[in-house]
Parts: sequence; structure tokens; C-alpha cells
Amino acid sequence: MSKQTLIAPSVLAADFANLQRDIEMINQSEADWFHIDVMDGLFVPNISYGMPVIEAIKKHATKPLDVHLMIEKPERYIETFAKIGADIITVHYEATVHLHRTLTQIKNAGCKAGVVLNLSTPVSVLEDILPECYMVLIMSINPGFGGQKFEEITYNKVRKLRKMINDQGLNTLIEIDGGVTDKNAKQLVEAGADVLVAGSYIFNAENPIETTAHLKKITQI
Repeated sequence: MSKQTLIAPSVLAADFANLQRDIEMINQSEADWFHIDVMDGLFVPNISYGMPVIEAIKKHATKPLDVHLMIEKPERYIETFAKIGADIITVHYEATVHLHRTLTQIKNAGCKAGVVLNLSTPVSVLEDILPECYMVLIMSINPGFGGQKFEEITYNKVRKLRKMINDQGLNTLIEIDGGVTDKNAKQLVEAGADVLVAGSYIFNAENPIETTAHLKKITQI
């Protein structure tokens, strides 16, 4: 049985002077989700965009919004992000003290809940919380900036996490964010990834729609 990988272009790499145009381009492409990176300048050394921009994206998006909160104490804003259109909300393991409570909060707000792991955080920390996760996002770069080089350690982390998910008989998705291109996409899927976030690779391409289709094609296994 073939597996269709989900592709989630990262809006962080879009042209913000032509945001509606880029959102409509993703709508027309074979992409599955919009990946929305929210950065607060504290948890990561960068500030991206906040609620008004996400609200504007939601008005034009015809695909789910996958909102990745790279912020301290994300529990302060869960209901707000749900209200403005998030379909999936992922929070960093390293950014919230009471992870189980935060995941429950996300679900109670009507969204699918996920956890994100930084490069240096082992997947073993999720063993007990995994049944609560719709998705686990593994960072394949240090979070905060787009256009970084993919870190090879990611493959082994994906394999370990896939084994944990299988051993527990779960359907938890594995998402990869950072430096994803056609050079590593197939290997990531073969290791066990289900969702690939691609920013610069798609938005900086000569033909983003064709590039998205190519990524979708080569990751069907």
C-alpha cells in the first residue's frame, strides 16, 4: 500500500508584500497544509508574525493551518490561536512546564494537538505523553530562522520516534521542519516521517507549484 506524504509549505518564507498571492498559490498547489511559524523573540532569537497576519491568512486559505508556536508559555495564547483559525497547534516540549495540561487545553479549544522537539531533545522524553499527541514535530535545524542547513541527526531521531509510535500502537504523525528539500525528503519519509515542512525550497523556487508537486511525487512510497 503506498503512502502519501503531507507537504506543508512554511509561510515564513512567503513574500509578505504579496501574501495573498502566495496563499492562493499554495491553495492551487498539491500542498496539504499551511505551516505557520509563530516566534516571540524569547524562546527563539527572532520575531515572525502574530494574530492579525494569521487571521488574514485564514481568510484566504482553503487548507488547514498547522500553527507551530515557538513561544514561551504557549498556554497563554491557545484559545486565541484556535479562535483565529488554527486547525493544528504544536507547542515545544521545552517551552511549557505542564505539557499534558497544555495538550489538553489545545484539544478543548477544538484543535489537534502536537509537540515539538528541538535538535538536542531526545525523543525518549515523549514516551508517556505520546498517546496525547496527534503529531510530533522534529526540528531538523535550530529553530528561529528559515533557510538553514538540514542536520543529519534527524534521520536517527525519526527512526527512534517511529519505533516508539509503532510499539505503542498509535497513529501519531511525525512532522519534520527545517532544511527540507528534494535531497533529503525521500530519506525522511523512509525513516518514518509523515509530514514535511518546506519553506525556502518552495517559495524561492522558480515554479513553486511544480516544486511542491515534485516533492509530493518523490515522497510517495
